[in-house]
Amino acid sequence: MERSDQLFARFGRTCAPGEVLFREGEPGDLMFVLQSGSVRITKTVKGEEKTLAVLGPGEFFGEMAILNDKPRTATATVEEPTKVLVLGARTFEQMVVSNAEIAVRLIKRLSRRLDSANELIEVLMHRDPKARVILGLSREAQYNGRPQADGSVRVPLGVEELAEQVGLDLPKTQEVVKRLTRLGIARPEGDALIVTDVARLEEFYEFLEMRERFGDA
Repeated sequence: MERSDQLFARFGRTCAPGEVLFREGEPGDLMFVLQSGSVRITKTVKGEEKTLAVLGPGEFFGEMAILNDKPRTATATVEEPTKVLVLGARTFEQMVVSNAEIAVRLIKRLSRRLDSANELIEVLMHRDPKARVILGLSREAQYNGRPQADGSVRVPLGVEELAEQVGLDLPKTQEVVKRLTRLGIARPEGDALIVTDVARLEEFYEFLEMRERFGDA
């Protein structure tokens, strides 16, 4: 039996779509490692549920409640048939102490999440709605995007969810996405967004920044 199978036999759990693994505000003494499927992380902001991330295989989540012994800061909901490893605080601590590779991975992931959170703050502070949508989409492509065989990146976030994340109403977000679609930079596809050219997306943002700074002249 392979190590991954051994771990699943000992700590594994199969989850159905819609299952809530934990809720914002609850105490937490378990963390999760996503083996297959996807999990949506959401947070309530001013009475509205905002999507923070859609996690895929290899991601871990829920560890902050173990590390800082504070209530959950977000809600985790299963998006599709999913398999997770469920680790208690003691097991997690033993794995970190006994395995330097796991400890290094944890530090890198936490650092990456801090960078992602800082970038989201930057997105939300931007005054130009077009730039907010582009920055938000670029951020998602970088942190949660899944590269495709044709060189595009699949972002597991719909237009409505992107609107929630960048703090804009749906019509404004749809308008920007339609423009990106006409330009061949990105397009909606089912419950996801496909960024056909990440470099051009970033170039378009830089163009908007220059136009705002120097005007249309």
